This record gives sequence, structure tokens and C-alpha cells, in this order.
Amino acid sequence: MTHGIITAALAGFGTGLSLIMAIGAQNAFVLRQGARRHAVLPVVAICAVSDALLITLGVAGVGAFVTAWPAALTVVGLAGGTFLIGYGVLAARRVLYPAPGAALTADGAAPAPGSARRAVLTCLAMTWLNPHVYLDTVLLVGSLAADRGDLRWVFGIGAAVSSLAWFGALGYGARLLSGLLSRPAAWRVLDGFVAVTMVTMGGLLLARA
Repeated sequence: MTHGIITAALAGFGTGLSLIMAIGAQNAFVLRQGARRHAVLPVVAICAVSDALLITLGVAGVGAFVTAWPAALTVVGLAGGTFLIGYGVLAARRVLYPAPGAALTADGAAPAPGSARRAVLTCLAMTWLNPHVYLDTVLLVGSLAADRGDLRWVFGIGAAVSSLAWFGALGYGARLLSGLLSRPAAWRVLDGFVAVTMVTMGGLLLARA
């Protein structure tokens, strides 16, 4: 029995990790916040807790309701795609017109007032306005967990732990780049990466919606 529990937990951990490791809008945002050392804890917590909630819904069998309302995913896709493209345009603007002293944030300089609130709201939007989040966690993880029978919740816990581990490593590990990002040119490269990622993901969401 113990061997079965460990196997189910590791399977859930591996499945969750494989789904969230691909570079996407959420990962790019967490990476940028981590590199700036700004609002890292709330951003990581939002991503991990959101995934845990959605995985719980999936393991509980809520996936059937999601598939029954495809129009809801279409609306989410339209809203999320528009939001991501807008954020990508702002990142592209930072590439073309970098703010004076922007590189100082890599060394932990205090951000502008209210920016922590904006970071939290942006993270919430990127997480909950992305229909892929529902497809990956509620539907895919939920269906894979169902195959585990009585161990489906162990599988789900493993998937949730992988989310916490990944976003924690991404958010807090990004500060290792602070030396490199002390140069304005490096921030322009990072913002260029964020812009391309956001616009691409946003375009794909709009096309599929």
C-alpha cells in the first residue's frame, strides 16, 4: 500500500511539473517578478494556491461541468487573450522606451507605490483568464487522477506540490540573475522575451476562442 501511495504521488508530481514547466505567460510573469525581487511571495502563492484549487476541483470530478459549458471557456479565452496582448504591448514599450533607473530594481530598489497591488491583480488575471489552466488542471489532471481509483487524491496532492515547487523555484531562483540584470540592456532583453511570450499566447487564445 505504501508503495502504491508513493507511486501515485510521484506520478502526480511528474504530471503537474510537465504541464507547468513549458514557458508561458504565467511563468514569464513570475520570472520577471522574481528577477525584480518584487511581490514574489504573493505572486508565487497565487499561482500555487490557484493550481491547488483547480486540481482539487478536477480530482473531485468537476471536469464534467467544464466540458458542459464550452461557451464559458470561449469567453475566458477572449478576455484572457486580450489581456495578455495588452500586457505584451506594455512590455514591448519598455523595450523601446526603458524607464530611467529601471535596472535598479534588480538590486531590490523600492518599486513605485501601488505596484505590488498591480502585480497581484495582474497575476490573478493571468492565472484565471487562461482557459489552458482549466484544461490542464481540471480536465487533464482530473482525468488522470480518476485512473488512480482510491489513490486519486494522492495523485492530486503530488500535482499540487509540483506546482508549489516549480513556482517557488522560478520566483525565488530568478534573483540569481540580479547581477546580470543590473544592466539596463539585460532588462530590455527580458522584457522582449516577456512581450513575445505574452503576445504569442494572447494571439493563440484569441484564435482558439
